[in-house]
Amino acid sequence: MPFLPLVIIAALTGAAVPFQGGANAALGRALGHPLWATLASLVVSALCILPVLMILRVPLPTVAGLAGQPKWIWIGGIAGVIYVTAAILLMPKLGAASFMIAVIAGQMVGALLIDWTGGVGLAARPVDATRLAGTAMVLLGAIVVQWPAVSR
Repeated sequence: MPFLPLVIIAALTGAAVPFQGGANAALGRALGHPLWATLASLVVSALCILPVLMILRVPLPTVAGLAGQPKWIWIGGIAGVIYVTAAILLMPKLGAASFMIAVIAGQMVGALLIDWTGGVGLAARPVDATRLAGTAMVLLGAIVVQWPAVSR
Protein backbone atom coordinates (compact mmCIF):
# COMPACT_ATOMS: atom_id res chain seq x y z
CA MET A 1 0.00 0.00 0.00
CA PRO A 2 1.37 3.49 -0.81
CA PHE A 3 2.68 5.66 2.01
CA LEU A 4 -0.01 8.39 2.01
CA PRO A 5 -3.00 6.09 2.60
CA LEU A 6 -1.11 4.49 5.49
CA VAL A 7 -0.56 7.92 7.05
CA ILE A 8 -4.24 8.78 6.59
CA ILE A 9 -5.31 5.51 8.26
CA ALA A 10 -2.89 6.22 11.12
CA ALA A 11 -4.31 9.74 11.52
CA LEU A 12 -7.89 8.44 11.58
CA THR A 13 -6.87 5.84 14.15
CA GLY A 14 -5.31 8.60 16.24
CA ALA A 15 -8.54 10.59 16.08
CA ALA A 16 -10.24 7.80 18.06
CA VAL A 17 -7.79 8.07 20.97
CA PRO A 18 -9.26 11.17 22.70
CA PHE A 19 -12.69 9.51 22.59
CA GLN A 20 -11.19 6.49 24.34
CA GLY A 21 -9.71 8.67 27.08
CA GLY A 22 -12.88 10.65 27.66
CA ALA A 23 -15.11 7.58 27.68
CA ASN A 24 -12.76 5.75 30.04
CA ALA A 25 -12.68 8.74 32.40
CA ALA A 26 -16.49 8.67 32.58
CA LEU A 27 -16.34 4.91 33.08
CA GLY A 28 -13.88 5.41 35.96
CA ARG A 29 -16.29 7.80 37.65
CA ALA A 30 -19.16 5.36 37.14
CA LEU A 31 -17.18 2.41 38.50
CA GLY A 32 -15.83 4.37 41.47
CA HIS A 33 -12.11 4.07 40.69
CA PRO A 34 -9.92 4.70 37.63
CA LEU A 35 -8.22 1.31 37.87
CA TRP A 36 -11.59 -0.45 37.49
CA ALA A 37 -12.08 1.54 34.30
CA THR A 38 -8.63 0.49 33.08
CA LEU A 39 -9.50 -3.16 33.68
CA ALA A 40 -12.96 -2.79 32.10
CA SER A 41 -11.46 -1.09 29.04
CA LEU A 42 -8.92 -3.86 28.55
CA VAL A 43 -11.59 -6.56 29.03
CA VAL A 44 -13.79 -4.87 26.41
CA SER A 45 -10.76 -4.78 24.09
CA ALA A 46 -10.25 -8.52 24.58
CA LEU A 47 -13.95 -9.21 23.99
CA CYS A 48 -13.80 -7.20 20.75
CA ILE A 49 -10.72 -8.93 19.34
CA LEU A 50 -11.73 -12.51 20.22
CA PRO A 51 -14.54 -12.74 17.61
CA VAL A 52 -12.23 -11.26 14.97
CA LEU A 53 -9.61 -13.91 15.75
CA MET A 54 -12.28 -16.60 15.46
CA ILE A 55 -13.76 -15.24 12.21
CA LEU A 56 -10.29 -15.03 10.65
CA ARG A 57 -9.42 -18.48 12.04
CA VAL A 58 -6.15 -17.23 13.46
CA PRO A 59 -4.32 -20.21 14.97
CA LEU A 60 -3.68 -20.22 18.71
CA PRO A 61 -0.20 -19.07 19.67
CA THR A 62 2.25 -21.59 21.01
CA VAL A 63 4.48 -21.34 24.04
CA ALA A 64 7.32 -22.45 21.77
CA GLY A 65 6.80 -19.25 19.78
CA LEU A 66 7.75 -17.29 22.88
CA ALA A 67 10.84 -19.33 23.64
CA GLY A 68 13.99 -17.29 23.35
CA GLN A 69 12.16 -14.00 22.82
CA PRO A 70 13.42 -10.91 24.61
CA LYS A 71 11.57 -9.97 27.80
CA TRP A 72 10.78 -6.48 26.46
CA ILE A 73 8.11 -7.88 24.10
CA TRP A 74 5.64 -7.65 27.01
CA ILE A 75 6.13 -3.90 27.45
CA GLY A 76 3.18 -3.15 25.13
CA GLY A 77 0.71 -4.43 27.71
CA ILE A 78 2.40 -2.45 30.46
CA ALA A 79 2.43 0.68 28.29
CA GLY A 80 -1.27 0.16 27.54
CA VAL A 81 -2.18 0.05 31.23
CA ILE A 82 -0.07 3.14 31.92
CA TYR A 83 -1.61 5.07 29.03
CA VAL A 84 -5.23 4.10 29.72
CA THR A 85 -4.88 4.88 33.44
CA ALA A 86 -3.11 8.19 32.76
CA ALA A 87 -5.85 9.20 30.31
CA ILE A 88 -8.53 8.36 32.86
CA LEU A 89 -6.81 10.41 35.55
CA LEU A 90 -5.42 13.32 33.55
CA MET A 91 -7.83 14.02 30.69
CA PRO A 92 -10.58 15.33 32.99
CA LYS A 93 -8.06 17.66 34.67
CA LEU A 94 -6.24 18.85 31.54
CA GLY A 95 -8.96 18.62 28.91
CA ALA A 96 -8.76 16.47 25.78
CA ALA A 97 -6.57 18.80 23.68
CA SER A 98 -4.03 19.53 26.41
CA PHE A 99 -3.75 15.88 27.40
CA MET A 100 -3.44 14.67 23.82
CA ILE A 101 -0.82 17.22 22.75
CA ALA A 102 1.27 16.34 25.80
CA VAL A 103 0.93 12.64 24.92
CA ILE A 104 1.84 13.33 21.29
CA ALA A 105 4.90 15.35 22.34
CA GLY A 106 6.04 12.48 24.54
CA GLN A 107 5.35 9.98 21.75
CA MET A 108 7.48 11.97 19.32
CA VAL A 109 10.44 12.08 21.68
CA GLY A 110 10.10 8.37 22.42
CA ALA A 111 9.67 7.55 18.72
CA LEU A 112 12.81 9.47 17.76
CA LEU A 113 14.73 7.58 20.44
CA ILE A 114 13.41 4.26 19.08
CA ASP A 115 14.30 5.24 15.50
CA TRP A 116 17.76 6.42 16.52
CA THR A 117 18.60 3.28 18.48
CA GLY A 118 16.59 0.72 16.53
CA GLY A 119 14.79 -0.11 19.76
CA VAL A 120 11.93 -2.59 20.31
CA GLY A 121 12.96 -4.67 17.33
CA LEU A 122 12.53 -1.93 14.71
CA ALA A 123 15.19 -1.00 12.18
CA ALA A 124 17.27 2.03 13.11
CA ARG A 125 16.42 5.13 11.09
CA PRO A 126 18.43 8.31 10.87
CA VAL A 127 17.40 11.18 13.09
CA ASP A 128 18.36 14.18 10.99
CA ALA A 129 17.84 17.92 11.37
CA THR A 130 14.48 17.79 9.57
CA ARG A 131 13.04 15.18 11.94
CA LEU A 132 14.45 17.04 14.95
CA ALA A 133 12.92 20.30 13.70
CA GLY A 134 9.53 18.62 13.20
CA THR A 135 9.67 17.19 16.71
CA ALA A 136 10.68 20.58 18.09
CA MET A 137 7.60 22.07 16.39
CA VAL A 138 5.39 19.44 18.04
CA LEU A 139 6.96 20.26 21.41
CA LEU A 140 6.42 23.98 20.75
CA GLY A 141 2.82 23.20 19.80
CA ALA A 142 2.40 21.39 23.11
CA ILE A 143 3.62 24.47 24.96
CA VAL A 144 1.31 26.77 22.95
CA VAL A 145 -1.74 24.56 23.62
CA GLN A 146 -0.87 24.40 27.33
CA TRP A 147 0.07 28.09 27.65
CA PRO A 148 -3.32 29.47 28.80
CA ALA A 149 -3.40 27.02 31.73
CA VAL A 150 0.29 27.41 32.56
CA SER A 151 0.22 31.21 32.51
CA ARG A 152 -2.57 31.47 35.11
